[in-house]
Amino acid sequence: MPIRTASARWQGNLTEGSGTIRTGKGGFEGPYSFKSRFEEGEGTNPEELIGAAHAGCFSMAFSKALADAGFTPTSVETTAQVHLDKTEAGMTVTRIDLDTVGAVPGIDEAQFAKLAEGAKANCPISRLLSPGADISLTARLSA
Repeated sequence: MPIRTASARWQGNLTEGSGTIRTGKGGFEGPYSFKSRFEEGEGTNPEELIGAAHAGCFSMAFSKALADAGFTPTSVETTAQVHLDKTEAGMTVTRIDLDTVGAVPGIDEAQFAKLAEGAKANCPISRLLSPGADISLTARLSA
């Protein structure tokens, strides 16, 4: 398997500095700052990127689980809300709430929910993050 890379450059002190985050193959490049991370400033932040990675990984894992069970999804859309909280150890990602909506012809709610939970458990990013962060999942079939 290939090794994936990303990079970041930071200039200045913590509260007044700024930086750029980029993925190795150039698919994403964006600014980040103290304000974009801890306030509501322009740009991205590491937690959003973790959320994007988790949502993308889960959506792919869920699509595979659905296909392995004989269902072809039309779409799987996932949002990840990453909670960054101050703990005794310092700023910590404590929880990630996954919310997924799938358009999957022929599946019932119970089977959909079961496969979604399995995908959450087997997604490589969930496995990476779950020892330190609580991961919740809300899974719904689209109307």
